[in-house]
Amino acid sequence: MSRKKAIVAPIFSRFKAFIIDIFFIAIPLFYIVTYLILGSKEALWQNQLAISAIWIIYALITSLFFVLKAQTPGYKAQNIYLINTRTGKKADFFRILLRFVCFIISGFCIVGLLICFFRKDRLNLHDLLTQTAPVLPKS
Repeated sequence: MSRKKAIVAPIFSRFKAFIIDIFFIAIPLFYIVTYLILGSKEALWQNQLAISAIWIIYALITSLFFVLKAQTPGYKAQNIYLINTRTGKKADFFRILLRFVCFIISGFCIVGLLICFFRKDRLNLHDLLTQTAPVLPKS
């Protein structure tokens, strides 16, 4: 049985998937915490712990999506899968969590997020460090 090939997803498709995930996962979390738990946006602005908790919950939810289906809602909309580049299969939970942490850290220096424009394989720094790749199934 031949192994199914895949190609690295285009940068713009990955960006669209990220925006979709923000709207479907992060925005509802912010709304729930802001208005149902804290009561107002001013309370959220004053509470850095709540903001950190929202992003931790977001990381856990997206990691769970990646572990179960190798796709978040945004990745599914763009037909992208996240794989472990060593095995070609779904990445494990801790690798995905590490990927999120590396994404946050590489975002601080911007170079980590822009490196994909200068690499032939189009992978970001967080993908290189965690040996993962967002791919499209090859027809």
